[in-house]
Amino acid sequence: MSFQSNISTSSPTFYQDLERECTGIIEGEKNLVANLANLSSLIYHALPDLNWCGFYLWSEEDMELVLGPFQGKPACIRIKSDRGVCGAAFSGQLPLRVDDVHAFPGHIACDAASQSELVIPLLKNDKVFGVLDLDSPRKSRFTVQDESELSRMMNLLSQKIF
Repeated sequence: MSFQSNISTSSPTFYQDLERECTGIIEGEKNLVANLANLSSLIYHALPDLNWCGFYLWSEEDMELVLGPFQGKPACIRIKSDRGVCGAAFSGQLPLRVDDVHAFPGHIACDAASQSELVIPLLKNDKVFGVLDLDSPRKSRFTVQDESELSRMMNLLSQKIF
């Protein structure tokens, strides 16, 4: 299978186009790992100025977030629910946009190049089962629109893949 994205970041319909492609790429596939791998790749290549994009999934057995499919440099494998931006977004069950990760208390630095971060909780039936984590080498990379649109998309996609 060959996949070619038609998403243009300059388009006013960028997020609608991204949502359509994300929905299309998981359509008919039930395997969670395969779907998250394709979603992390699509988002990583569609959004400019990212150096990491991936998923952490909650492990009831271990009581921590565990690394899932991602794009970028190797990352921290396990994150406690009270640590870092991912843990804070997971515990608070709300998206968390951080303009300067070095100013965030307890930030976990997996990649020294990361300057800003956006973490979106993944919810189904009002239960958080993981997070989408986006890192950028640029401070203040993520906007309110990024947060809002990606939260909406992840809510929709979570219903289809979990």
